[in-house]
Amino acid sequence: MDSSSKSANPCDFSLSWPDSAEVRSPTRSAALDLVKWLALLTMLLDHLRFVWPEVSGLFVPGRLAFPLFCLAIAANVHRTQRGEVFSSANRRYAVSLLAFALISEIPHRLLVGADSATVNVLPTLALGLLVAWGAHHRTASSIVLAVLALIASIVLERWIMYGVLGVLLPATLLMAIGRPRRIWLLASALYLLANCSPELLRDAVVGELYPLLLVGVLIGAPVLGLWLLGREVNFSTPQVGRWGYWFYPAHLLALCLARWLCG
Repeated sequence: MDSSSKSANPCDFSLSWPDSAEVRSPTRSAALDLVKWLALLTMLLDHLRFVWPEVSGLFVPGRLAFPLFCLAIAANVHRTQRGEVFSSANRRYAVSLLAFALISEIPHRLLVGADSATVNVLPTLALGLLVAWGAHHRTASSIVLAVLALIASIVLERWIMYGVLGVLLPATLLMAIGRPRRIWLLASALYLLANCSPELLRDAVVGELYPLLLVGVLIGAPVLGLWLLGREVNFSTPQVGRWGYWFYPAHLLALCLARWLCG
């Protein structure tokens, strides 16, 4: 079977990059940095509503952040050598997510509220990383880790952001990278299901503006991220390095301080 017929097969989920030398780079991708910057910006916009409730409409563009962070995880997993699950880079990646999940919980509670129904978003991303490892490496150890992560997400469903469907999103985006655009809609459907309710869908169907915008963003966010990841970025994009981990708890604390000063 030639490469063109293979790429046309919607059931072929082989994980191959688009034809872009920069995207395939094992060291740095300007397009991936662009995705990360957009994720950080929309997360910050989303959290402004906890300081200034009058900008609660920023919840809608804020729905871009989570799938873009999931896509960053998927892209980083995709660039690793298959079968090398426990490389030093992979261990450092997982440990960093888990460590900052712990570090960020108090800032998360301070901003969102001590009675928040869920923990911060990093545990969801850490579990999603393990599931993505299973989808990419397909070794016995990676599959065991993926299954354990899914079991944990089911048990902890009520306490983790976006639940089991959120944990599955990085692996779903991983399968969509470099695939035909109709495959991208699988990630869109998953993200929509992770966020929507029958009432939201009903109001969107009848044309109410806010639900319609929200559903549009939920469907479009994974597609936008995948489209950006496949672009040739010809302008300078500052690299999002390890400081990005610190940005999460730091911006939560900064917003807590802003709320106190404004109060």
